[in-house]
Formats: sequence, structure tokens, C-alpha cells
Amino acid sequence: MKRWFRQHSFAIGSALGQLGKSPLSFLFNVIVVAIALTLPFAGLTLLDNVRPMSEQLSVEPEISVFAKAETTRAQALAMEPAIRAILADPKSRIVFVPREQALESLNSKTGLTDVLATLGENPLPDGYVLKLDSFRTVSEAGSVDAIAARLRTLPGVDAVQVDSAWVKRLAALLRVLRLILLLLAVTLGMVVIAVVFNTIRLQVLTQRDEIAVSKLIGATDGFIHRPFYYTGGLLGLCAGAVALGAVTLSLQPLNTAIGEFARLYGSAFQLAPLNPVFMGLLLAVSAALGLAGAVLSVRRHLARLR
Repeated sequence: MKRWFRQHSFAIGSALGQLGKSPLSFLFNVIVVAIALTLPFAGLTLLDNVRPMSEQLSVEPEISVFAKAETTRAQALAMEPAIRAILADPKSRIVFVPREQALESLNSKTGLTDVLATLGENPLPDGYVLKLDSFRTVSEAGSVDAIAARLRTLPGVDAVQVDSAWVKRLAALLRVLRLILLLLAVTLGMVVIAVVFNTIRLQVLTQRDEIAVSKLIGATDGFIHRPFYYTGGLLGLCAGAVALGAVTLSLQPLNTAIGEFARLYGSAFQLAPLNPVFMGLLLAVSAALGLAGAVLSVRRHLARLR
């Protein structure tokens, strides 16, 4: 165990020593990698703030069930037990809307009293309005379509209208944003690996004589490779820290602008930084990307020096 610590301590010291010889070059590479990481980190911060808000929305989708025109009042009233059995939820409310009430509501909302009077008789059917109080989140509201499909199979039902389109649009928008963020993260992750790959390649070429001498005196491949691995990991870690710092600092001016906009809608929504555990995970991912670029570069270019 002491030997393992001694070997890795030497590798870390060697990596830091090489970085100390060209700090400006290392700083430039950190900035380049940090720019690539800032976009996905900012996207994750935005989604992390929007996700709880969307999941906690109080969603009360309504389903309107319209009976066929030839259905009698008694037959329409007899449909309620079947509708309640499909809902299977005692908290949901079922409101019977007779055709007379529906016509009166239409007159009051549209002002088409004279037009409707020319029809001679009430053209509207009896119906039900189902208020699904148990659906309190966007994901739960997605199952409304299954209930509507079962209601359409009931005898005497002419049409079923679902009032939850906006809920599905919101869920679809969040899915698209997650997919875009994933593709962006993968693409920029490849950019990070490419930058680290090229950085380590230049470092290997700069130290080729030193590496050749080390091989002549019996240095193992692991001994030679470790400092480069630590350099790549350190580059990714520092770039991740810079990117997270930039995103966190940018929240203050953003929240000033968002606060002014949110107050117009009576909201106090503000963007919050990622929690420390998530930040630690992102730093680990950044370091892993740097390490991956270093491993690929070292194994490719040191093999040519043999």
C-alpha cells in the first residue's frame, strides 16, 4: 500500500511540475474546456429549477362526456354509475349538465341567443363534466387519455373531450429540452476529450527524450503514463470548477431580470444553483472526461515511441 501511495504521489508531483513549467498554456486549455462545459452545466441548472415547478403544478384536467342526441334524460342519468366505475376514484367529481343548462351557459358566454333561437329546439345534448382531482402532477395527467378512451366505449356516449392538452404540451416540451441537453452534453463531452487529447499529445512530444531515457533505465509503462493521466484529470477537474463557477455567478444578473418578469405574473420564481452533491458529480464527470482524453492520447502516442 505504501508503494502504491508513493508511486501516485510521485506521479501527481510530476504532473504538477510539468504544469508549473507552462502555466499559461494550462490556463488557456482550462478556459477552452470550461467554455465547452458551461453550456451543458447551464442547461442542467435550468432544468433542475424548472423540473420541480412543473412536477408540483396543481393539474385538474377535465373530461366532458356528451350523450347522443337521441338519448333520453333517464338514459343519460343512468350513465353515471358506469362513468364512476371507469374513474374508480372517489375523490373525482362527476357533474351532470342537462342540455337546458348547457344552452343557457352557451347563451351567456357567446351572446348568440337570437341565432340559437332560430334553430327551434335545443341542439345540445345532456352531458357530464368529470373533474379528476386526484391528478396533481404533469406525469399523472398523462393517463387521462386512457380514461377518455374507455369512456368513449360506453353505450349512449357520442363524444368525449379532454381538457388537458396544455399539460401534455408542457411534458413534451420538457422531454425535448432533456433530449437537446443530452445531445449537447455528448457533443461537448467529445470536444473536451479532443482538447485534452491534443494537450497531452503535445506534452508527450515535448517530453519524448525524457520518456526515452526513462524506458532505458527500466521505467514501466504505468510509471510513465501516470503523470499524463493526472494531468488530464486535473485539467478536466479545473475546467469543471471554472464552468460551475461561471454558471453560479451568472445566476445573480439572471435572477434580477427573471424577478422583474415573474412579478408581472405574481410569482417569485428564482433560479437556484445546483446542490453540492450534484456539483460534486459534475466535477467528477469533468475529471473523468479529462482522464479519458489523456488515456486515449497516451496509449496512442507513447506506443509510437517504442
